[in-house]
Amino acid sequence: MKTRITDLFSIDFPVIAGGMVWCSGWRLASEVSRCGGLGLIGAGSMSPELLEEHIEKCRKATDKPFGVNIPLMNVNSAEHINVVIKHRVPVVVTSAGNPATHTERLKQAGCKVVHVVANCKFALKAQSAGCDAVVAEGFEAGGHNGKEETSTLVLVRQVADAVSIPVIAAGGIASGEQLAAVMALGAEGVQMGSAFAVCKESSAHPAFKQAVFASKEGDTKLFMRKLSPTRLLKGEFFDLIAEAEARGASSEELLSIIGTGRTKKGMFDGDLSMGELEIGQVASLIEREKTVEEIFCELKSGFAKAQQRLQNLSI
Repeated sequence: MKTRITDLFSIDFPVIAGGMVWCSGWRLASEVSRCGGLGLIGAGSMSPELLEEHIEKCRKATDKPFGVNIPLMNVNSAEHINVVIKHRVPVVVTSAGNPATHTERLKQAGCKVVHVVANCKFALKAQSAGCDAVVAEGFEAGGHNGKEETSTLVLVRQVADAVSIPVIAAGGIASGEQLAAVMALGAEGVQMGSAFAVCKESSAHPAFKQAVFASKEGDTKLFMRKLSPTRLLKGEFFDLIAEAEARGASSEELLSIIGTGRTKKGMFDGDLSMGELEIGQVASLIEREKTVEEIFCELKSGFAKAQQRLQNLSI
């Protein structure tokens, strides 16, 4: 399949694995790239030294293009930028910050730059900053979300109309049929997080993966709107936040409840009671652990089925 995204990244299939904290290490990134997509290393949970190690290991594991996701709000983001420039990483996906901060420097170093957005305003800002593409991420996504809470189907159509650079859809996508749906709206690729977060090559804890496989419709919810809207999977920490928000807890109280290290505790260490379990709405469609290769096979077959279904329709 050829789109502007496959051409931009020199990949075979327009699927990018999200650079998720505590899940997206070199093993996952290199395998996604080997299978024809674009694997991302998630810098958000790494020190600059650890990121450097993962980049080196990823490069040894595959000769295919890969990238690094850098949340700009992270305290180490400036050092992460230095690391990816030093190692000439082909693609950098930035999020949670101003796309103009580092884009020019990254592009001068030869990187393709993509920025994650949740509205048209920031999509246009990313385009003006020189970004090569944008990820339009709807509020179905796991983890941190946009304050507008715009769904993927609405957001992708709006952003595709607003910008001339390629649009990558994200949020609530885990099948080939969903890939076909967002491409019909103007996307030229997808970024998938949840499906890869719990695949075999992910570094997430097995207990977290099993909790996702056991989840049902409605088992994720968006919380912490006073801070940064975040989608969580049901659990004790989920209940703790729900109770605090129901009684009108202040931002300061919410911050004190969250504390530090919650996502590592839940997703990497497997503490399902007091850990923060970030996953998207699509969790209820994910029933078992799959390899990256299996995921790609199912994406391609699902996309073909969707194409056939549409061809059978008449106007």
